[in-house]
Amino acid sequence: MSVQTIKKEMLTMSQTELSQIIKLATQIKSISAKATFFVGQTVMVVQKTKSTQGIIEKMNPKKAVVKMPWKGQTASVSVPFSMLEAA
Repeated sequence: MSVQTIKKEMLTMSQTELSQIIKLATQIKSISAKATFFVGQTVMVVQKTKSTQGIIEKMNPKKAVVKMPWKGQTASVSVPFSMLEAA
C-alpha cells in the first residue's frame, strides 16, 4: 500500500479512527526507535525550532536519558524516543 493510498483513505475516516491511527503510529515509532538506538550513541534531539546533539546515557521503556548542552552546561535530560534521530 502506498502513502498516497493511505492519505486518501484517511480523508474519509472519522475523528475516532484518526485518533486510533495517530496512537498506533506513535507506538510503532517508539518501538522502532528502541530497536534503533543504544546507550553511548550520539543522537540529535529534535524540537520544533531546533536540534541539539547529545549522547544516550540510559534507555527507559518510553524515554532515553540524553546528556546534552543546556543553558551553558551539560545536563541529563529525559527525552521521548519520538524526538530522537541518529546523528
